[in-house]
Amino acid sequence: MAKRVHRPREDAEFDFILEMSGVPVLAYFTGTWPKAIEPCRVMDLVVGGIADEYTGRLTAVRADMTRCPAATERYGITGAPSYVLLKEGEVVAHGTGPMTIAEVREFLAATSERPLPA
Repeated sequence: MAKRVHRPREDAEFDFILEMSGVPVLAYFTGTWPKAIEPCRVMDLVVGGIADEYTGRLTAVRADMTRCPAATERYGITGAPSYVLLKEGEVVAHGTGPMTIAEVREFLAATSERPLPA
């Protein structure tokens, strides 16, 4: 996984990362139960690539649902992998399931009302 993907160990660290980010945040939630492990591993690579591609324009955060239960509940996450895109602290998009890099780009572009900075 890219070093640009933050991996908070608890809810307080997750919230701190969100507060300190001056750019939109792509938070993706992972799980450790058997059916979630492989799709989440795939998404580690995909989101790592996106984090590298969008350096300086997007903060990527990988939140383990068991380590960040308050964030999981706050954003209505019920399965893994799941995604939340936040701009200026507001949720602008939700997504679930494995995605390719192209699909994640489309997911980010779908919020074109307030596009990511160039």
